[in-house]
Amino acid sequence: MAVLLASVALAAGCGLFEPDASPGATAPPGAGAAVGHPAADLTGTVPDVDPSILPRESVAPMPVARLADGLVPPTNRWFSGLVFGDEPLPVFPVPLAFGVTDGGFAFGLPDVEVTGQSILGPFVPQVGVDVGATSVVVTAYDTASVTLDLLDGAGSAVGTVTLVEGSPVLRYTAATDQTAALTVGFTETGGLVSAEAGGREYVLVGADDALSDGGRSLDLAEGDSVAWFPVPDDAPAGAVATLAEAAAHPVTGTTLAYGVADDAVTTAITYEAGEAPVPGTVVVRLPHQRESDGATCGLGTYATVRGTVDVCTASTLAWTSAAVEPAGALDLSGLGEDARTELAEQVRADASALDPRPSDTYFGGKALARDANLLAIAEQLGLDDVAAPLREDLAAALREWAEPSGCDARDARCFVYDPEVRSVVGRTPSFGSDELNDHHFHYGYFLYAAGVAAADDPELAADLAPVLDLLAADVASGAGTDDLPPLRVFDAYAGHSWASGYAPFADGNNQESASEAVSAWNGLALWAQTSGDATLEAQARWLLSAEAASARAYWTDFDRDDPALDGFGHTVTSLVWGGKRDWATWFSAEPSAMLGILVLPMQPVAGYLAGDPERIRANLDEALAGPRDDPASWDVMFGDQLLMYAALAGPDDSAAALDVARALPDERVDDGNTRGYLLAWLLVHATE
Repeated sequence: MAVLLASVALAAGCGLFEPDASPGATAPPGAGAAVGHPAADLTGTVPDVDPSILPRESVAPMPVARLADGLVPPTNRWFSGLVFGDEPLPVFPVPLAFGVTDGGFAFGLPDVEVTGQSILGPFVPQVGVDVGATSVVVTAYDTASVTLDLLDGAGSAVGTVTLVEGSPVLRYTAATDQTAALTVGFTETGGLVSAEAGGREYVLVGADDALSDGGRSLDLAEGDSVAWFPVPDDAPAGAVATLAEAAAHPVTGTTLAYGVADDAVTTAITYEAGEAPVPGTVVVRLPHQRESDGATCGLGTYATVRGTVDVCTASTLAWTSAAVEPAGALDLSGLGEDARTELAEQVRADASALDPRPSDTYFGGKALARDANLLAIAEQLGLDDVAAPLREDLAAALREWAEPSGCDARDARCFVYDPEVRSVVGRTPSFGSDELNDHHFHYGYFLYAAGVAAADDPELAADLAPVLDLLAADVASGAGTDDLPPLRVFDAYAGHSWASGYAPFADGNNQESASEAVSAWNGLALWAQTSGDATLEAQARWLLSAEAASARAYWTDFDRDDPALDGFGHTVTSLVWGGKRDWATWFSAEPSAMLGILVLPMQPVAGYLAGDPERIRANLDEALAGPRDDPASWDVMFGDQLLMYAALAGPDDSAAALDVARALPDERVDDGNTRGYLLAWLLVHATE
């Protein structure tokens, strides 16, 4: 079966979005106003790129893949750990957790455990089903669903499991006449078939007369389909019957649409059943989706690692996020003469002492973006003697990276196309980029630098386009092809990207630097503007705004009063997984790292992190080595990034940060930054 990412417009009957009237429903940070932004038919665009211009090479071998022939390997997905590696790992189609077991599968609703350092919702089997399977294979996937065949020892299908992201319903369809053994006994009471499992009631739909052995077996004929769902917390009278009726409609696939307006973007996911939309399947509405339309809620809640989620029925779930405007330069027009003089002096010093650009795709990309920011400042200040050579050098560096046959001649600063995993990969990897990790982080820096440097240079844009367009398509192809998957890293339902390529973890996939993901889509939008691709620009604006909303809703500004998160001891979660959220990073235990990785690289677009000044200050108080008014407190990892973040709390905070920044030790200026850009950011915000 082919990968599905069809484009659909909202049905005319959905109308405009109206504020939700459910009790207690509040919009999370970054949510857009529900004022009527129907999703347009903007998805599904096949990029005009040609991977054959690059050398074909597998920089690192792809792991074992449980994947049907003809499917593009689904890296960077919430279910990637189910596909890749020696054994299938648990996955988290929120709100459920699912795992393959000996003979079949098991699932459950994670019981959220909150500690001072983590919000935990691991896979713990609550309902298990044994159908005598010995292996599994993914046969289809799309926007928010994945189809998994269970195979016998001869490789023939025993049955099919459908996992739907955002659905508490787990469906199994028998491919042969069989008896499925259950780990808990189900009984009929009051017209519903249910069982107690893991301290929670589960409802079984579609069993009819199939139960035997005291409710611990299902006698199924070929084609029979059953489904389970956990009863929500606080479910009002009649809600369970409503959910059981909705769960009886099998979801066969999901489709995506999005819309872009001046003040908000819209994401819409339609749950399909055959040729017609499902007449109200069961979905859960996450905190970032509370400004939504198309869902009937008030049916109870579940506690999840994302927070308390609403249980609803819907055929199309659509929600808005506040629009974030792409930005490639700070606006220095409001600076006075003294500020411009100080800044000019610092820019000259920085330009004469730039560190050499590294040759891997992460640090090399950061260096290109660093120089693009310095160039933009030098040009605004009229420093032609600085800007001209910097522009020439930056253009030459970009052209070197964008030479299609570069890897035929050298082992660094070039890209290849991996035909096995269907991806563009830098010859010199970093942070597992050869295993498809972090491609959006890395390539976002290249797209940003190219978008800035080539904005007024059509010749440079044309020279860069063949390879830069491939980088863009690698992480954000609007539609899938045989060469590239659709939206490789972005999870439309979750509202954010996944960073791990193969996700070899029992806690699912993860993303740490949500701010670099936002910056990636900012770079994508700038490159689309520079290259004149209006369709890609619209898509990039959607990705940028959606990722920014989720970055605030789950990483930096989440609702600390949510009872599902009670007991968590920190103001940010720096590492978000499918099955948990941590106050931790991959690289450092320093408190400053926990916040710093969520705000860097503080590009001109980083104003999306503003909002509640007191929350910004609280986040900083936790990250710094001491009081904010003590300059020594900022002598920490990512001190420059935290100073720029502090400026978003207001002009006085920016002015105080500026005093500290002037004397900040050189080693505290990030390798992707310059002191000139640091001062420019703070000077601009101090005058607002």
